[in-house]
Amino acid sequence: MKNHVIVAPSGREGILAPTGPEICGIDEAGRGPLAGPVYAAAVVLPESFPIDILDDSKALSPARRESAFSAIVEGAIAWAIDWSSPSEIDELNILAATFLAMSRAHEALLASLAECGRAAPRETLVDGNRLPSLRGEARAIVGGDALVPAIMAASILAKVARDLQMERFDWLYPEYGYSRHKGYPTKSHREVVLSRGPSPIQRSSFRVRA
Repeated sequence: MKNHVIVAPSGREGILAPTGPEICGIDEAGRGPLAGPVYAAAVVLPESFPIDILDDSKALSPARRESAFSAIVEGAIAWAIDWSSPSEIDELNILAATFLAMSRAHEALLASLAECGRAAPRETLVDGNRLPSLRGEARAIVGGDALVPAIMAASILAKVARDLQMERFDWLYPEYGYSRHKGYPTKSHREVVLSRGPSPIQRSSFRVRA
């Protein structure tokens, strides 16, 4: 496997890769929270995909993210979402757990393509400055979630899927307010953890400060 790291140019005009069956994009959501899993997604988009609906998931409103999510699920050549649990995060550390989620999503995508008789992408582009262990050629692209359409799509899938999971956890543990802050270290989240103690999905390796 040949691995490379490149830094993306600034500005949306600097899109680095076209869409199409030869390109897979991977991104994650949920590295920073104090609770819940970290999610990752892998996506292959057709050349005809309307990339104007895409952006870094953090730059989109919830309504636009959910609309884009539906369009990606319906229009992608292939997509997969996977995660690492809070216990895996505590056991491995957040970077290793994130890479594990990315590898799981990538393997699921490759399996989906193989089932359909499609070839694997020629190259996988991953947001960030480091790479997980992946089959085939891969590049890490700093700022790729704002510049590479397939990475943008992966960012959206991972973010929306994780937010939905945190809303399910809110139903199980309503006193922690997960539907509001999604496990991120907001003031209200830190206060409830310090007053009530950790929930069953808390990342025990993450320090909680007042």
